[in-house]
Amino acid sequence: MAHRGNRAAAPENTLASFRQAFEVGAEILETDVHVARDGEFVLIHDSTLDRTTEATGAVEERDSLELASIRASRGWPGFENERIPLLRDLLSLVPQDRALVLELKSKRFLERSVCERLALRLESQNLLNRVAVISFDRPILDAFRAAVPEIPIGLVTLKHLRPPAGLDLVGPAWPALFLNPLFVFEAHRMGMLLAALDPASNARLLLYCLLGCDAVLTDDPGATKKRRDQIRSWICPGERQLRSRADVKETRGRSKGAPHNREEE
Repeated sequence: MAHRGNRAAAPENTLASFRQAFEVGAEILETDVHVARDGEFVLIHDSTLDRTTEATGAVEERDSLELASIRASRGWPGFENERIPLLRDLLSLVPQDRALVLELKSKRFLERSVCERLALRLESQNLLNRVAVISFDRPILDAFRAAVPEIPIGLVTLKHLRPPAGLDLVGPAWPALFLNPLFVFEAHRMGMLLAALDPASNARLLLYCLLGCDAVLTDDPGATKKRRDQIRSWICPGERQLRSRADVKETRGRSKGAPHNREEE
């Protein structure tokens, strides 16, 4: 799961970062959603503009057209044309075989109408069955579930040592998996998916694979995917062998059905 896009290669939460995440094979894209003064959904992590853009002040005190004109490269050479993206800009970029996780950052999502508008925007791009929403704020998730029950919800948490009930997804801080090695098992028993809150996940990727985590958060999706594939070959060496045997069997089947060509003898 690409955390704010490919942060290792481009400024976070920009269209360039999102594109590069998909290009290196990220299967899930995670980004942050605020609500502009005019009600439009904008993609930026902080509640203020100061850290990631050339502007200052609160995100939600500006209209979306003004926000979309603000440069978001913030010191990254070669990305001077990147601006704060609107959600609608991202939705058209998501490939058909990828999923989207939206972290709801605004208290405006306590409003039923705002949640319903987000769902309509996702539905317009046929993304309802490939999206989940997450938050650190449980009341926001409960409000969203009441308004849009068909979209999965997930809690990101720094304090829970066991999965909280009533969720589809859970993202515990990674030390919780050391303090409670059964955390993943318990989440699965409760019908939840789990991805640890750990953007620098490569150092603990083997553990996450062994525990059976359903997704891995990462700031460097290209490197993480490569490392994950290596670990899979170690843990499940038979998987590659079985695939090879299936390929051979399929090739032999085609050969038996093909006309005999004496010139090939």
